[in-house]
Amino acid sequence: MCVGIPGKVVLIEGRMATVEVGGATRRIALDLLDGVALGDYIIAHAGFAIHKVDEDEALKTLEIIRELTDSIGEYEGGVC
Repeated sequence: MCVGIPGKVVLIEGRMATVEVGGATRRIALDLLDGVALGDYIIAHAGFAIHKVDEDEALKTLEIIRELTDSIGEYEGGVC
């Protein structure tokens, strides 16, 4: 299963974008998605941008992911 996490476009060079998620960056091809601009949030799969995401929804999703990862870090039980 693949989980799509919104990434913010921080640089565009031709048909490639640099996308930032949680401080990490990755180069993503824009060949499958038109109209991507700096500051947009996208979902990528297999190195390609496949969907633009509304900024408010992207930020809500990222906050939920942050909360989940924080709660996992607080878990002191055994292996699930």
